[in-house]
Amino acid sequence: MNYRHAFHAGNFADLVKHAGLLRLMAALTKSAGPLTVIDTHAGRGLYDLTGAEAQRSGEAQAGIGQLMTAVDLPAGFAPLRAAVTKLNNSGPTKLYPGSPRLIADTLRKKDVYIACELRGEEHAALRQALKGRNGIETLCADGYDTAVARCPAKGAVLVLIDPPFEKADDYARIVATLKAVTRRNREAVVMVWLPIKDLQTFDSFLNEAQDAGAGPLLVAETRMRPLSDPMKMNGCALVIARAPADLAAPLEEICRWTAQTLGEKGQGRVSVLS
Repeated sequence: MNYRHAFHAGNFADLVKHAGLLRLMAALTKSAGPLTVIDTHAGRGLYDLTGAEAQRSGEAQAGIGQLMTAVDLPAGFAPLRAAVTKLNNSGPTKLYPGSPRLIADTLRKKDVYIACELRGEEHAALRQALKGRNGIETLCADGYDTAVARCPAKGAVLVLIDPPFEKADDYARIVATLKAVTRRNREAVVMVWLPIKDLQTFDSFLNEAQDAGAGPLLVAETRMRPLSDPMKMNGCALVIARAPADLAAPLEEICRWTAQTLGEKGQGRVSVLS
């Protein structure tokens, strides 16, 4: 499969991932020391929702389009809606920020962001989206390897792992990276986004992630529909190693609103695996 996120930008999974990411960044940037952020699969950083891909899929309209007009939006989504509003100059939602743009807009002067994107065309667009920003390095490189090699041995670190899952070994490489990053820096926070198609695959990953010895895992699930068809993306999850203590409550309201408002008999929940 040749994955192109332009078809899916601003969909329900992006809402969960990016709302959770902004809440996590807010928590991590409260500390006085510098923060290093390593993004293993950064993508292009900025998406045109008026483009052919987004218009063809209709996922943005069913996702960010609904969020921007919602009147019952929980507080957990406030930073994301504010970021999208600012990006579009308070006008119609024509542009949607990927994780790189959201991270870059949140960084302080003392922080560092390393954004990896292996596809040449996407990396070129990423460089353009982040052009002129200080403290940011974009690499056309394998993000898993870079996360381990560039993770500082000390200090605050966030590793974001968000692969397209077009390769058979993505789950195994996520677990290996989680384990290696933990060995290198016991304080590093790792946030993994993954699809939920069937319980067997999801539960297997959680078991392996626990065995990686990465400390407590905060698991935020957004199940958009019953898991009756494993060929569909029936939901998504955020799995966060060593998450800040105050992250569970906003994540739960983010997952529940998305599943119940945008899903089909959906459910959202948060749990902790020690």
